[in-house]
Amino acid sequence: MKGSVQKANVLTGLEVLANDEDLQRSIKGNIGYLCHAASIDSNYKHGIDLLKGCFGDRLKKLFSPQHGLYAEEQDNMIESDHFFHPFYQLPVYSLYSETRKPTVEMLQGLDCVLVDLQDVGTRIYTFIYTMSLMMEACGENGIKVIVLDRPNPINGNDIEGNMLDPAFSSFIGLYPMPMRHGLTIGEVALMANQFWGITCELEVISMKGWERSMNFYDTGLPWVLPSPNLPTIIGCFVFPGSVLFEGTHLSEGRGTTRSLEIVGSPKLDSFAMLKELESEYKKVGLEGFALRPLTFIPTFNKHEGTVCNGFQVHPTELEKFQPWKVGQLLCQKLYHYMGDNFRWKNPPYEYEYKLMPIDILNGTDQLRLWVENNGSYDELCSLEEEGQEEFIIKRNEVLLY
Repeated sequence: MKGSVQKANVLTGLEVLANDEDLQRSIKGNIGYLCHAASIDSNYKHGIDLLKGCFGDRLKKLFSPQHGLYAEEQDNMIESDHFFHPFYQLPVYSLYSETRKPTVEMLQGLDCVLVDLQDVGTRIYTFIYTMSLMMEACGENGIKVIVLDRPNPINGNDIEGNMLDPAFSSFIGLYPMPMRHGLTIGEVALMANQFWGITCELEVISMKGWERSMNFYDTGLPWVLPSPNLPTIIGCFVFPGSVLFEGTHLSEGRGTTRSLEIVGSPKLDSFAMLKELESEYKKVGLEGFALRPLTFIPTFNKHEGTVCNGFQVHPTELEKFQPWKVGQLLCQKLYHYMGDNFRWKNPPYEYEYKLMPIDILNGTDQLRLWVENNGSYDELCSLEEEGQEEFIIKRNEVLLY
């Protein structure tokens, strides 16, 4: 039908479970459910409703990640409260609160926890660490974890960005992986259990119909924002590069309708800078995107109510677009172009009170130094390659698709 929404050709782990009574019968005892706004099926029905239909009163507790159960909370270090859900008559425990690891009391009485979170395929997105801390706590308390797998929205093949240096680990980077890891959240769970020192009874309910080359558009599944500042699928593609600007005093677009797709500052003449930037990207062969200079006024967060000039990054060929390299080069060029008007953000940031935010975003201080020292593109590529081969070998052992 002309104008209709594309029908899904992928079944998420949630839908596989909801459609398989034998699979449902294999899940014993009392159940907890770690979920958020994007924990839906292809008909927009939330997983809480589906699991209530499958398991009835055996569904005992709900858990939420950063941004809250309904993706209502903005920004970093804005915590969600625990509460009792008035409709579902279930307790909701926030794992972005006074604790990010579930306590013994939160898990008491549970035999199994289902994890059903839409990740965005980038190392610094906290949902994979909420999952891994849940796995750790469940392992310590003899509780099984079942991950209901979902697509990596920016595809399951492409790997990009430097490896995390453990000296710069934080809640936005707990484990040695590149910025763009090319794993589904179920595969991240397998990697955590096999290589990152977490030992819990783990099962992954795989998707049906998903292929590694698929991005989220290819799945036909509906997109629901997993956090307030990633309302679009295209934002997930830009995110591995634009998120770096959270570590600066430039706006990353929070307070606009295209957050994490635009970057800007009141002190930037982006229109005058455009040709220079386009020339730099062309020289190193980065393609698959367009930069558009624009003016915007954030309604909250950095530079609230102030006119900013900046750039919107428009991916034009998703298979060619390399967001991490685009973001790193943009950061470097802005640093030198803006001079004293470019500043790094100071801590605290994501519960880190000593290390610079840009360094925990990058998972190293070497990229900040590369920016400051105006390093070459070849040097950037060398920083990216260090340790990736070992990661790829381990990654190949956990691939489900």
